[in-house]
Amino acid sequence: MQRKAYVPGVAALLAALLAGCTGSSGGDGTTDNANPGDAGTASAVAQPGKYRTLPEACGAVGQSTLDALLPGIQQIPDEDQRAKAYEGEATLTYDTDRKVGCRWKVEATDATEYLSVDFERVVSYDNAVSDDSQAQQLFAQAVEKADLPAATSSATSDVSDSATPGTPASSTATSTGTPSGSASPSASASLTPSDLQPRLLDDLGDEAFLDDALSNSGSTAQQRKVTVAFRTSNVIVTIEYEEQPTTIGVTPDSKEMQDNARKLASQLAGSLSG
Repeated sequence: MQRKAYVPGVAALLAALLAGCTGSSGGDGTTDNANPGDAGTASAVAQPGKYRTLPEACGAVGQSTLDALLPGIQQIPDEDQRAKAYEGEATLTYDTDRKVGCRWKVEATDATEYLSVDFERVVSYDNAVSDDSQAQQLFAQAVEKADLPAATSSATSDVSDSATPGTPASSTATSTGTPSGSASPSASASLTPSDLQPRLLDDLGDEAFLDDALSNSGSTAQQRKVTVAFRTSNVIVTIEYEEQPTTIGVTPDSKEMQDNARKLASQLAGSLSG
């Protein structure tokens, strides 16, 4: 009889313990029910960029365009060397889905000509930052590094003559790519310093800028470098176009080089595909 009375007591104790565990599990379940909402908020991922691939850089510039930018390429007498010059040299890269580029260099009788084209596809690794936003931040850094003059916009993109960026209009005749005094006085007088100076561009991609720098190479010749960079969605394209004359006193033409670089930029913007 005592054993029969003892067994129900043990059963009651076990039942109480099980009830306590069940209650504790229920409490945790309430907490877990609140988590899905938090997890849903954290899992909201920023939109990916429009572009998932990049073009083949050396094939992105056509032969006719290379003839216009690098006229010395047609002066190469050897057919094989000329064909090699057209091909360009691909930039070393370890991820062609993220960054590609190509370089061309032509040594002609009157000048050494350079052209480089770089494509960068920006990918954000932060779920809260979209690829476009990340690319926008990187492009803003490039603009800052270019140190463009204040309040520059491309309202005047096409002008009738050339001028050296940042120089007064009165000195234009001696700062163009033509020999001193060869520029038309009426054309020179119509120019303003902002016509061809480094500036933001409002007609290319989502945002763009142009830089134009004239520097001395050694003690005689002057080398001009025109840079056009633009962003479209999550891709940043940079063009660097340079000319180094071999004749003392000759300065590369600013307007011509800027026009050529901008035309190429427009072509490259149109060649991008999602």
